[in-house]
Amino acid sequence: MSSKRKANGTASNGKGLNGKTSRTTAINGHGAGDFLDPDDDGLYFLPLGGAGEIGMNLNLYRYKGKWLMVDLGVTFGDDSMPGIEVVMPDPSFIVERAADLCGLILTHAHEDHLGAVPYLWPRLRCPIYATPFTASVLRRKLQDTDFGNQVEIITVPLSGRFEVGPFDIELITLTHSIPEPNALVIRTADAGPILHTGDWKFDPDPLVGATSDEARLQQVGDEGVLALIGDSTNVFRPGSAGSEASVRENLIELVGKYKTNRVAVACFASNIARLETMAKVAEANGRHPALIGRSLWRMTASAKENGYLQGIEFISEHDAGFLPKDKVLLICTGSQGEPRAALSRIVSDSHPHITLEGGDTVIFSSREIPGNEKSIARVQNALIRRNIEVITARNDDIHVSGHPARDELIRMYQHVRPQIAIPVHGESRHLMEHARLARECQVPQALAVSNGDMIRLHPGPAETVDEVFSGRLAVDGKRLASLGDPVLRDRNRLLHSGAVVMTIVLDRAGTLRSDPMGSFQGVLDGEDPMRDEIIDIAVDTVEGLRPSERKDDAVVAEAVRVAIRRALNAETGHKPVTDVHVVRIS
Repeated sequence: MSSKRKANGTASNGKGLNGKTSRTTAINGHGAGDFLDPDDDGLYFLPLGGAGEIGMNLNLYRYKGKWLMVDLGVTFGDDSMPGIEVVMPDPSFIVERAADLCGLILTHAHEDHLGAVPYLWPRLRCPIYATPFTASVLRRKLQDTDFGNQVEIITVPLSGRFEVGPFDIELITLTHSIPEPNALVIRTADAGPILHTGDWKFDPDPLVGATSDEARLQQVGDEGVLALIGDSTNVFRPGSAGSEASVRENLIELVGKYKTNRVAVACFASNIARLETMAKVAEANGRHPALIGRSLWRMTASAKENGYLQGIEFISEHDAGFLPKDKVLLICTGSQGEPRAALSRIVSDSHPHITLEGGDTVIFSSREIPGNEKSIARVQNALIRRNIEVITARNDDIHVSGHPARDELIRMYQHVRPQIAIPVHGESRHLMEHARLARECQVPQALAVSNGDMIRLHPGPAETVDEVFSGRLAVDGKRLASLGDPVLRDRNRLLHSGAVVMTIVLDRAGTLRSDPMGSFQGVLDGEDPMRDEIIDIAVDTVEGLRPSERKDDAVVAEAVRVAIRRALNAETGHKPVTDVHVVRIS
């Protein structure tokens, strides 16, 4: 398999969301990352996403001039990003080095670990390695692209071992809120193994899939682990995350309290164990389980394709609409308040088959992903206003996290005993606390890093040796754009401050031939007397210019623009996006 592959895409420049720029005075005076000699046998770790944030995971390892990528995920836009639904790391650094990128390994099938593949693979064009369920999920996502049949997806068995360039990879089965989560043991010829945990927890009864292979973790620990690169999401939570089995028991009891009306459950489509639980809950309470939302059907198809959910049948949303209220359990997408998900459409009465009424119940069997609080509250408030009972994990034990709490993190360090700990998959506060916990667990070195930090793991003590560009890309309609893109900046300004468009009509000598015409979208209403004041300001500004200045369209437009923005800011406290067009007539 050739390591030389065409890189489609160009490098980005400027600052990323975190304000970082590439250092131009890096080690040996070279540009960011360029100090790495092709013959350098050092082992390096470089996160471009997921360090200092939850989501958008993109991790790179370098050894003997070759690169290995682990995960390529997305996060979702919020109210601060109008028109943006999906955000992902900017891979420009590795795109420039795509000829040396040996492959991408996906630790599991969550969107924050593989969701960027359909957008970014054409820039990378490397083989992808995944276990069977994850490969099935990815293939279905790639069906919506025009290059899906070009992607080389290599299916690796659970607990498999394989080589990617100079990297020797072993998978260790763990548990999470999706089938087939894997830790990676990354071995090289010159250093001890690295354990890249991915997302995980120690669930003694996950219901779907095997339990964590703690015996193998201990065996790898006996080899002398160089570094653990690990999940930090729940580092502030004491104890253990809890077991999926307890959720099943609690949901059976909870749904059994509602005898006469509809019950809907919002959950993550990828949580296959939770889908199986909901089928069992429905059966125990004389109801039929119905899947409401396309992503649920896609995940179910991938699960059944790989031997999960056997013997379980769900009914369609069309059929669910004809069943008596007390005979159906609606399993819905939209636990995060996503506007186009099933639950949001039901609440807005725009779903073609499903309705909810006063006296019905909606159970949110999920956690709030940071950043989604407002959208979730919007949906829940809409339900409550309609006299629909809302139950969340805050008042009932109906969800367990897929990430390790403190006791589980401690147990992992006891198994693996690494020389270096590098927390990832967390905000800065999570990473700092995880590093502190690792030191309490007698790990000699613990580094809290940020996206773009180039970490040398071997030889010598671990240290940050460089900082490279790490920006953000957003899906803006049919294009990918940097979050610093002028169009996105203007759209955000329009959202918060409105827009003014002014047309100035002058003759060739610079004399006004008619009153300026203005549009004040989101700034002034049609009856506001300040509209006339702004027109007068535009006139006064033009007439106050020197004759030579009035002959220059650019000078006229800028003078009027500044005067209008200054006046509106003084009156309204806003500085709207302002465009001034100068029209010349004879």
